[in-house]
Amino acid sequence: MNRQKDKEATGEVDDLLRSVGLGHGRRKTLAGSWHNGERKARTPPTSQAALSKPATSQLINLVRAPGWRKYPWLHHGFSTRVGGVSTIYDHRTDAGSLNLGWTPQDEAANVAENRRRFLAEIADGSERVALVTLRQFHSGMVRLVEAADQPLEGYLQTANARAVLRGDGVMTNLPGVLLGIQTADCVPVLVADVRRRAVAAFHAGWRGTLARIVERGIGSMRLRYGSRAQDLLAIVGPSIGPCCYAVGEEVRFEFESQFAYAPQLFSEVYDSDPVREKYPLLFLTARAPGHSNIGPQIHLNLWEANRRQLLDAGIPAKRITVVGECSACAGLGTAAGRKYFSHRAESGFTGRMMAVIGVAAAPAKLAKADAR
Repeated sequence: MNRQKDKEATGEVDDLLRSVGLGHGRRKTLAGSWHNGERKARTPPTSQAALSKPATSQLINLVRAPGWRKYPWLHHGFSTRVGGVSTIYDHRTDAGSLNLGWTPQDEAANVAENRRRFLAEIADGSERVALVTLRQFHSGMVRLVEAADQPLEGYLQTANARAVLRGDGVMTNLPGVLLGIQTADCVPVLVADVRRRAVAAFHAGWRGTLARIVERGIGSMRLRYGSRAQDLLAIVGPSIGPCCYAVGEEVRFEFESQFAYAPQLFSEVYDSDPVREKYPLLFLTARAPGHSNIGPQIHLNLWEANRRQLLDAGIPAKRITVVGECSACAGLGTAAGRKYFSHRAESGFTGRMMAVIGVAAAPAKLAKADAR
């Protein structure tokens, strides 16, 4: 959803309606509430807001979980579109954007520089790290990265390295290796075992969520590393929210066939039109009842869907963070516009964010409290 364009479009309609003594209707939804003419999405009651507060001296704007800062050996972060050198997706502003994906529209040199800046910020500029990304295809496939594997991208050695592994989840316990998931609306989920120092990253669009990629991945961590649920931390990153993610009836059917709690993941969003309400005969169609395009939209809450999978995997609710920022409508509050890249809001012409997690190459001594 392009909120600015929506405001401009609805503003013209509002002026016209006011000239004839009518008012513009407001959208009503079961997933949120209205305040000052704008809807606020409902945040899961057990989620925590992981707010990004960039320092004035930093160009890169990262989103991190505040509670994870006490683990000095643990690198993690979610990129925004702020702080890069790409201009193709933000040509109306003087500032470049942090496109981290090898998209066909952007120059490879720009992406390489953006990745260098981003990874240096993630690793606090203190070490040489290797980045492992995936050739994602909306699956439930989880890959393991070990010392014998060769698909590591040394971003300082080869800036133009591309992903080798196919999959939508990846895990490792190798120091100095960062696991990266690329998104432009889909949900990135990061998990860390703070006792065994193992980490995992998951790409959970609706298909991956339906395939239970997060639950599968945590099961794989148990098998490979002996991870225990009480030792895991998890964060559900920025992605398209229930405020903007409209899906078809077939998606709801698929979820209802897999999850007992599926009805709690969906909401129906209605558009209220005062002209239609006052003059309903003007909007009659020749279609049979139930076959017109008049009716509610179905919205899916992927944040809650993945939070429920984390809970079902045994992770305590207090150890799960949900960022709760929508990639389609979250703004910067400035002329720069959107905070994130959004495939849906920008009609496919957009960059990519990256969610990263890894174990530091030279981890500091773990405090006793870390393992609790």
